[in-house]
Amino acid sequence: MLDIHFIRENKELVKEAAQKKHVIFDVDALITLDDKRLSLARAVEDKRALQNKASEEISRNEGSRDALISKMQTLKSEMEKEEEELKLVMGEWRNMMLQVPNIPDVSVPDGESDAENKEVKVWGGKTTFDFEPKDHMEVMKNLEIVDFERGVKVHGFRGYFLIGESVQLSFAIWNYALDFFSKKSFMPVMPPVIDRRENFIGTGMIPQNEDDLYKTQDGNYLAGTAEVPLMGFHMNEVLDKSKLPLKYLGFSPCFRLEIGSYSKDVKGLIRVNEFYKLEQLILCEASHEESVKLHEEINRNIEEFIESLKIPYRTVINCGADLGLGQVKKYDVELWVPKEGKYREISSASYFHDFQTRRLNIRYKGDDGKLHYAHSLNSTAISTPRLLVSLVENYQQADGSIKIPEVLVPYIKKEVISRK
Repeated sequence: MLDIHFIRENKELVKEAAQKKHVIFDVDALITLDDKRLSLARAVEDKRALQNKASEEISRNEGSRDALISKMQTLKSEMEKEEEELKLVMGEWRNMMLQVPNIPDVSVPDGESDAENKEVKVWGGKTTFDFEPKDHMEVMKNLEIVDFERGVKVHGFRGYFLIGESVQLSFAIWNYALDFFSKKSFMPVMPPVIDRRENFIGTGMIPQNEDDLYKTQDGNYLAGTAEVPLMGFHMNEVLDKSKLPLKYLGFSPCFRLEIGSYSKDVKGLIRVNEFYKLEQLILCEASHEESVKLHEEINRNIEEFIESLKIPYRTVINCGADLGLGQVKKYDVELWVPKEGKYREISSASYFHDFQTRRLNIRYKGDDGKLHYAHSLNSTAISTPRLLVSLVENYQQADGSIKIPEVLVPYIKKEVISRK
């Protein structure tokens, strides 16, 4: 959420942000509504002051008591009507404020879809084979470490079972990631993923992505990322500036309906409804320079993690249309998938300035003695089973086995997954 004073003073900048992000938002309508909100609020306060004055006059028995009581009743009636109107206007105003797009960084390229994201880095040569490689589904089915048919029988579309050594491999990845990111001063957290609506509003998941959320019977939602509960962790708190930046590594199951992508990436483990993810999240001082520095840091963390696995990847900067409502800038790291002959996203790193913290009321007291909204950033640390797609395909062997990346061997206690 942007500050209404900032919006009023930078109307054209907000219009340009909406245009760059390809979102429909009427800034002029918001300002007109805000004028109405302010006018009604002043009218209510003025009548409340007159009512208080009349009450004092009655208590002092000044003037005609009946006339004063009549005046108070008239004021009360008028004030109640204006208060009801103000309540309706405030509801509409809050709804519009939740739809104001954040201002993208000047380095964000223009574009109408993710196809226009700009490649900024390529690491590792594309894997070559002296045999005809298979896709991850065939390799894993042949090794009997995945079952998609029974997954669909039990879960439905996009269902899967990981079995035996693919489970062991997943645990190896998680444990290695826990060690890797903990060494970078991230505090591990296992948060609740059944979360209240205000956490999703606070992070910007609602209203923009509400259709992609699973809803529970009690009105809560299942989080699609640990970002949601981790941001809610400090909701309505004043942080100790001396402890900033706060760095958290959230580990959680994640749930996404994948609405709108029914015909996209439907095969295998690329796009599933439930998965596991480690998420980097940072709260820092309200400094653009600090946000930019930490944004580069968290994106570099995931790049280093992938490099340690020796999987080819590329990094792209997302164009305006591929940014969420609150994101100032975002990088995607994409892994090479040999059988498809393309890169696929494994991580997104974003910063938001105070877009999320303003909604969640997360502040700190600055050196000036004033309260400031903190800045927030987040990035995938790693997600499974999606990582298995590239890992399996890049590390497959001619005999159908899967070589284990060297850094994972101490965690899984084997060098190869082969036929039993």
